[in-house]
Amino acid sequence: MIHELLLALSGYPGTIFTWNKRTGLQVSQDLPFLHPSETSVLNRLCKLGSDYIRFTEFIEQHTGHVHQQEHHANQPSQTGLHGIYLRAFCTGLDSMLQPYRQALLDLEQEFQLLFPSVIVVVETIKSQKIHGCQILETVYKHSCGGLPPVRMALEKILAVCHGVMYKQLAAWMLHGLLLDQSEEFFVKQGPSAGGAAANQEEEEEDLGLGGLSGKQLRELQDLRLIEEENMLAPSLQQFSLRTEMLPSYIPIRVAEKILFVGESVQMFENHNHSPSRAGSILKHQEDMFAAELHKLKQQPLFSLVDFENLIDRIRSTVAEHLWTLMVEESELLEQLKIIKDFYLLGRGELYQVFIDLAQQMLKTPPTAVTEHDVNVAFQQAAHKVLLDDDNLLPLLHLTVDYQGKDSKATPPQDTSPRESPPTGWAALGLTYKVQWPLHILFTPAVLEKYNVVFRYLLSVRRVQSQLQHCWALQMQRKHLKSSQTDAVKWRLRNHMAFLIDNLQYYLQVDVLESQFSQLLQQINSTRDFESIRLAHDHFLSNLLAQSFILLKPVFHCLNEILELCHNFCSLVCQSVSSLDERGTSQLDFLVKGFRRQSSLLFKILSSVRNHQINSDLAQLLLRLDYNKYYTQAGGTLGR
Repeated sequence: MIHELLLALSGYPGTIFTWNKRTGLQVSQDLPFLHPSETSVLNRLCKLGSDYIRFTEFIEQHTGHVHQQEHHANQPSQTGLHGIYLRAFCTGLDSMLQPYRQALLDLEQEFQLLFPSVIVVVETIKSQKIHGCQILETVYKHSCGGLPPVRMALEKILAVCHGVMYKQLAAWMLHGLLLDQSEEFFVKQGPSAGGAAANQEEEEEDLGLGGLSGKQLRELQDLRLIEEENMLAPSLQQFSLRTEMLPSYIPIRVAEKILFVGESVQMFENHNHSPSRAGSILKHQEDMFAAELHKLKQQPLFSLVDFENLIDRIRSTVAEHLWTLMVEESELLEQLKIIKDFYLLGRGELYQVFIDLAQQMLKTPPTAVTEHDVNVAFQQAAHKVLLDDDNLLPLLHLTVDYQGKDSKATPPQDTSPRESPPTGWAALGLTYKVQWPLHILFTPAVLEKYNVVFRYLLSVRRVQSQLQHCWALQMQRKHLKSSQTDAVKWRLRNHMAFLIDNLQYYLQVDVLESQFSQLLQQINSTRDFESIRLAHDHFLSNLLAQSFILLKPVFHCLNEILELCHNFCSLVCQSVSSLDERGTSQLDFLVKGFRRQSSLLFKILSSVRNHQINSDLAQLLLRLDYNKYYTQAGGTLGR
């Protein structure tokens, strides 16, 4: 009888202790010599045997490396459950069962509390189809109970599962290898799945403020920056976090450091770069870090402090090496100056000459040869201003998108709010061949954001140049007798030049120079690459925000003003002498339009200043109204 009981509790039922899949292991009802109280005690022991049999069934179905039982050897495998973490869980579970197999005589004392608790974990994994690192979270939560035997058993299982995680961490952080065929790790290849919430549609009622709608007014009142998808959307990363797989006891900040280290090592390993120059990104400390990860793996309990300290040391080593490679070897500061000179119009004399050379070829819709002609003009402009850097100029190329062009690049943003045929200026862009390893800082998405600023600054510079050309025409005719129409015309030019000159000064001095100076200070005050990337992202975001590209009402108003100025310059250049009746009518239309838009701009800037919310708008108003002329004119220019 005792021998039969031990066999049954070991997973081998017979005629006295029978097995039923629904009711489990039970004492046979055909034994008249057993007292009901004895049957009750034996059935209590059989409950432990039933749990043990279910444990071994689960382990066998998913590993096949445990004791074989004939009565369930042919059971179909559980569908939907697989992976190395599941196998690690089964290995830990089997390891936990070993003391039971060695001490069946102590079942009632040692395992009566343990098995029911662990069977809950197993059933949870089966019913919820828990996968990968989520198993770590499930075991960890159930190990936080108050029963010492249960806690110790689940901690033992968790330690085995952590062994798999440490192997994946070592491969990812030390060699840049993502060993994750079953998608179980909390790092994955590809961008993160960010679900943007749908925006509620807002009414567009006209409030009678020169086209300012109710939605735009509300945007001004709370100064909500409108984040255009192709401006501030995060750059598509090659790797990202799979947050649903991250255990709760590993903070997201630690996971992001792990992601950064692996990405950096992977980028270094994949690039065919001269090792004599770059060396190892981990400074040949891979073996030391691997030994320390192995030491953490041997610990019976997971220690977040020890874990994060090691991750921080690895990350600091990588970040400092990247800083050295970027700043010292790849001359990051020189590269930023190139970006500033060409994308942000730091070489103003170059673009002044280029505007003069390309004015005619870009004022019409572009064709297949426009891009070639524009680049020839750009090279000529560079030679005229003595910019003959044979290493730099081949890296720069102007692009012109035209209808039918086969290009995967994001089409340039047409800053004009009107649906007019595109011109070459509206389709103009700039590309720069970024050298390794600076490509991890100047990604295609980042360069496209620079292109948005580039087109906007170039449009302001073009209008300023055209207004200056109109002034030259005015000086040529100042000895001639002026009509009333001429007085209106030149007064409008003066008011337009006043607004555009101050806008240009604000953009170049208050925004670009100020932000660029802060960026250089931040780069020089750190030896950490992540700090550099953060400072550069902040710099670019500030450019887009402080130039009002992201604030739709202001940007729309400024673009209307630029369009009016451009149309005025075209009218003046076409009619050097006195205007005819049609020209006078066009001038009157431009005067009214400029009054309306300048008044709207003043109202927007003044409302912000009164609320003392946004310093950027207040600074622009200070430039425009430094002598209170704007205020004294009633907030309207062009009268």
